[in-house]
Amino acid sequence: MGVEIERKFLVAGEGWRAAVHAVVPMAQGYLNDLDLLEQGRMRASVRVRIESESGFLNIKSSQMGAMRQEFEYAIPLPDAQQLLALCVGGRVEKRRHLVMHAGRQWEIDEFLGDNAGLVVAEIELESEDASFERPDWLGPEVTWLSRYYNLALATRPFCQWTPQEREARDAQAGGGAC
Repeated sequence: MGVEIERKFLVAGEGWRAAVHAVVPMAQGYLNDLDLLEQGRMRASVRVRIESESGFLNIKSSQMGAMRQEFEYAIPLPDAQQLLALCVGGRVEKRRHLVMHAGRQWEIDEFLGDNAGLVVAEIELESEDASFERPDWLGPEVTWLSRYYNLALATRPFCQWTPQEREARDAQAGGGAC
């Protein structure tokens, strides 16, 4: 069984940019929609992703929080392109910036298109309670806020958030269940 332990944070400022050692363009979509997960009619999201010139199929359990089951499989690029055309909702496009800090790799997703203006940092950990050094550019944690998950951004992108939601994103990022 594959398990992902990942925490998500907003990014405060541009200080991370100087430490970027690689950038990977990504486009992804989902073969199921957020409503089915929220209604409990499905227990996993099914994602198709193109990273640079590689294709992937990903299945991730739907529970909220830092730890979820995750299965990812490389697929031929033409298959990924065809599957991406079958996805429901919108496409999520982003540039993933890789940054090393205190011996750990951070993935900073700078969203494009309908999600432009949103920047989220993620770190994968070996356990839910693993310690890590917080970089100066790290903002509030949003691990437990579902609207920051890519499936939610495909369904209701950042450009559709109200001004209050955009302003409240920092105030509401303290944790707890959505």
